[in-house]
This record gives sequence, structure tokens and C-alpha cells, in this order.
Amino acid sequence: MTKLIIQIPCYNEEQTLGLTLSALPRSVPGVDEVEWLIINDGSTDDTVNVAKAHGVDHIVQFSSNQGLARGFMAGLQACLKAGADIIVNTDADNQYCADDIPTLIQPILRRQADIVIGERPIWDTQHFSYVKKVLQNFGSGMVRLASKTNVPDAPSGFRALSREAAMQVNVFNNYTYTLETIIQAGQRGMSVVSVPIRTNPQLRKSRLVRSIPSYVFRSAVTILRIFMIYRPLRFFAWLGSLPLALGGLLGVRWLLLFFLVDPTRARAPSLILAAVLILIGFQLWMFGLVADLMSANRRLLEETQYRLRRRDLDNL
Repeated sequence: MTKLIIQIPCYNEEQTLGLTLSALPRSVPGVDEVEWLIINDGSTDDTVNVAKAHGVDHIVQFSSNQGLARGFMAGLQACLKAGADIIVNTDADNQYCADDIPTLIQPILRRQADIVIGERPIWDTQHFSYVKKVLQNFGSGMVRLASKTNVPDAPSGFRALSREAAMQVNVFNNYTYTLETIIQAGQRGMSVVSVPIRTNPQLRKSRLVRSIPSYVFRSAVTILRIFMIYRPLRFFAWLGSLPLALGGLLGVRWLLLFFLVDPTRARAPSLILAAVLILIGFQLWMFGLVADLMSANRRLLEETQYRLRRRDLDNL
């Protein structure tokens, strides 16, 4: 038997959760059981009672707000313990069209993918500002570069994971899980695909994007941190190449001036600056090598964690 669990992270969602749940399916082609799970992330309103009134099967409770990323991970673990073979994550604000869930899980049912990301029609979404559309496309491009996947809409929270994929996922970032899970999956050799999905009219403003400057800053920090964690050698090589190149050019300039123009002038400031820049670039490259060695240990720990999770879940 194949069990699908649809999970919804919730934080004070009493106004929209009922509509979201009423649209969710109780039967999906290719699946024998469909259950619903919400993660109550420290809500202070009537979210839990709304969930119970609509027949939610599982509720994960946080006594205080832990953030979207922790809620997502807690939901995955609860779904795995409940015997989920496929997990679908969606939002409580009814942003995503629930009728697309059968389409979303098809690549997993056909064993063609481990993770499926719902690709929103970003450029046709009216309530997205032009700046937000550009930033989301840029962020998705950075994720594709780091993960070696082809995901056009990396920030999409509408996604499906196989049981094996869910057991291997880790999230270190507290802001959001969307970008990091794709990069991690690509680094671990999982198959990540996208399918086009539809979206519903906006019911409320995004809580993740409170303002464009804040979104830009936090997204940039998230992408930067992800690169440092999962592609440290490439990150520090790029970072060190700039001062190294500038220092090299200054050094060549000093040599040309010394031998071809006036060998009696020391031009000490240029020579010192060139040496400092070359030293900084070389040190950044060394940092990259050390970080790359540390990332090998991280991969070993992730593999150990996966084996422990699998053993514990198999014994349930």
C-alpha cells in the first residue's frame, strides 16, 4: 500500500486554513491512503481547532514559534513516523492549487524522481512585483548552479518528496527550507524535477517577504551561506580570485615600470598593495581547501544520520 501525507506548516492561519483544507484531496490516483498533517508553529489563534474541525489526521505542536524551516523538518519526521511513502508540502494560505497534487506526485510514483518541485507561473502572477520576479529568477539560477539541477522555481514551497528523499533531507538555515533542500538533494545525487502548477488568488501578503529590502538581504545571506556549506571550494576560489588577479596586475605593472621606465624609483606602496592582495587571495584559496575537507566530514555525518533514521523508522 502507498500512503500519501500532505503536510502544511501553520502559524496563525485560522483565516485561510479552512479554505486550504477544504480543497485538499482525500483520494489520489496511484495512492491507497491520503492523510493530512499540520505543523502548528506556536499559533496563538484558532488554527488547531480549525484543523480538527476539518478532519486533519495528525497535528505536530510547537509551544512557541520556531520558524518555517524547523516546522518543515518536524513535519517530515512526523510524516515518516506515520508511514508516509510520499510527502507533499503545501502552504496554509491556499497559494497553491490542490488539484495539481496528482500531477506533482506522478514522477515519484513512476520512480522518475526523488523530489518534485511545483513550478509557479511567476511572470504571470499579478501580485508578484517585478523586483520580486527578477529576484526569484536570480535566486533560482544560483540554486541551479550550486545544485546541478534544473529547477526554474526554487523558492516554491509546493513540493513532493519520496520516503527515501525525506529521510536524507537536512536544513541548517532558519529562514527557509526551499533553496537548501534542492542544493542538498543535488549534491547527494537525488533526482529533482519540476512540473508546472497553478496558483490561486492571493488571500494575504506573504509573511516570508515582509519587504523587498528585507527579502533581498535575507535571500542573499541564505544563498551565500548555502554556497559556503555545499560548494566551499568553488565559493572561496571565486572570492580569492579577485584580490589575486588585482594583486597580480599591480605586480606586473610594478615590474613594467621598474624595468622599462625608471628603475631608481621603488614605488613601494604599489608593491606592498600587490603583495597584500596576492596574500589575501592565496589565503582565501587555502580556506576553500580546508572547508572542502570539512565538507567531506559533513557528508559522512549525513550518511550516518540517514542510516540511523532508516533503522529507527524501519523498527517502528
